[in-house]
Amino acid sequence: MSFPKYPAYKDSGIEWIGEIPVGWDVLPLKRIFSLKNGATPKSGQSDFWDGEITWITPADLNSERPEIITHSKRTISVKGAESCAVSIVPKGSIIISTRAPIGSIGLAGTDLCTNQGCRSLVPDKGVSSKFFLYFFYSAVSELQILGKGTTFLELSSDNLASFLLCFPPLPEQQAIASFLDRECGKIDALIAEQQRLIALLAEKRQAVISHAVTKGLNPNAPMKDSGIPWIGMVPEGWEVVTAGRVVRVISGFAFPSDKFLKYGEGVPLLRGVNVGVGKLRWDDVVYWKRQIDDGLDIYELKEGDIVIGMDRPWISSGLRISKIYKKDLPCLLLQRVGLLRLKKYLNSSFLMYQYSLPNFMHFLAPEMTGVSVPHISPSQIASFPICLPSRKIQDEIVTYLARAITEFESLILTATNAITLLKERRAALISAAVTGKIDVRAQNKALAA
Repeated sequence: MSFPKYPAYKDSGIEWIGEIPVGWDVLPLKRIFSLKNGATPKSGQSDFWDGEITWITPADLNSERPEIITHSKRTISVKGAESCAVSIVPKGSIIISTRAPIGSIGLAGTDLCTNQGCRSLVPDKGVSSKFFLYFFYSAVSELQILGKGTTFLELSSDNLASFLLCFPPLPEQQAIASFLDRECGKIDALIAEQQRLIALLAEKRQAVISHAVTKGLNPNAPMKDSGIPWIGMVPEGWEVVTAGRVVRVISGFAFPSDKFLKYGEGVPLLRGVNVGVGKLRWDDVVYWKRQIDDGLDIYELKEGDIVIGMDRPWISSGLRISKIYKKDLPCLLLQRVGLLRLKKYLNSSFLMYQYSLPNFMHFLAPEMTGVSVPHISPSQIASFPICLPSRKIQDEIVTYLARAITEFESLILTATNAITLLKERRAALISAAVTGKIDVRAQNKALAA
């Protein structure tokens, strides 16, 4: 849908905004809002915390889109608020994170306060908070430019107070905010639809993998009881064995960190941070200088090896497991990464599919150790029951799954690209409306009629 422009424009004097409609003003933020700083009660004082006051930090704010805030991850008590003299700001105030990161925003849906990583903007009379919520969303990159600091960037109160804003007459502010509420709501619904599709595709992909590696590809194959409740029936001729029968599980070596090399001198060390879901990440690498007869040959990775992150093995996107390819070599294995080296001739990709099943983590969950950093042991990895058909059937299943997963990934990529375009559309629409590049007043009149 295309929208008309305003009848006449003038120069705003602000480079990133350009021209604005005649009748609009440009004012510094301090002329429109009162700025309130945040604070944090002492962390060791239990009666300062878990009270009835919403206490916002940058982590509570959304950097993706403007939204109304009514809850926070942590709350403080009245006593806690009094102890640090934090300002309680009224519903309708705009909250902006001014460090770590700069520019996440939200609109207070209740009276609340913030920590020192945020500033609260309390609007004067004749100001539509919703309009300026959208305005600040479009101005995030400009606010970030104003950040100063060495350890982390921070937007000072002075720079924020002097930040120049478009200021339309109040009826236009309200009309623009209503228009954006409506249009962004439509876009958000389309985004949510694509996100649901991605979730369904991911679920279907996992189901296809699970069925293929535990039931095979022949729907008419005679079946037998596996003897393991969560596996159920498996094709006749398949074995169900503990992984330790077909792979050797090796835990990495405890290379002393004070002898790590940083600049490519020596052999890369595969650390837990390098093991992702289905792939390795080599953007953060340390190295080790090999010596003759150093006894490290057992920790030298080979093409076809499978590695598992043993600390925090399961993250939101899946198990931290990957296969070693020729391009990843040479490489040595560091502690807290598990190596699965095949003992007998089998398809390593088939084995990796077995371990990628959610059943692996369900199997280990009762015995997983560690509270702050859950981890698994080589013996736990080796005790996992796996379904084992002949090598010929393994190869057929791997070929089938490679094709099926490619199709799923193509569909997921299409949906992901659609979300990106929708977000770009939303951002462009907000920017155009709050800077007066389009005139949306008639849209509200048409609806009212």
